[in-house]
Amino acid sequence: MSLLAGVVAVAVLVMQWLDMPARNADASGSISASTQSASSSEGQYSLHGQVTNVTDGDTLQIQVIDGGSLQRSGRQRVRLASVDAPERTTSPERPGQPFGNAARRFLSDRVHGRTVTLTCFEQDPYERHICDVPDPREPGVTVNQLLVTEGMAWANMEGRGRFLRDESLIGLQDQAKKHKRGLWAEPDPVPPWVWRYQCWRNGVCE
Repeated sequence: MSLLAGVVAVAVLVMQWLDMPARNADASGSISASTQSASSSEGQYSLHGQVTNVTDGDTLQIQVIDGGSLQRSGRQRVRLASVDAPERTTSPERPGQPFGNAARRFLSDRVHGRTVTLTCFEQDPYERHICDVPDPREPGVTVNQLLVTEGMAWANMEGRGRFLRDESLIGLQDQAKKHKRGLWAEPDPVPPWVWRYQCWRNGVCE
């Protein structure tokens, strides 16, 4: 075998090896929510407690009753996984978005004062637990999903979707758009992650 042929053969093998994950993904089809949950279950943990405060449409606080696998106690801040609700006004320099207060009311009506068991994945840099919150009224449904279904939050596609764990939210959001529910009744709604950057950071709030 000539030197050139040998180099080409090695290059082909390397390219085949690099392409294996993509081909495997294509063979298995689209990733379902159940597949996503199974793949991330190793790092999951539970928090069990009573919801004592709802800060906004995607953030709440619980008083832990049974810390689950982490055996935590006391009050813990929770950020709902996979969703991003419209921002509320926090100061004159940080004006809110349409449906920011409505999203908070919706979440509060569903969970405030209720005892729930959360499925959590990690803590963010603000020490908030990133969790799926079960809906106390509808078994098998999360409040995360309901927020998107009713147009009270976006499926979180910030950073090309790197924060999206529940891919069923994409279809739920499409339906909310189609029926102009909640924030989708607005002519040109701005994603919260874009709002935080262009309005809160750069002062462009139109």
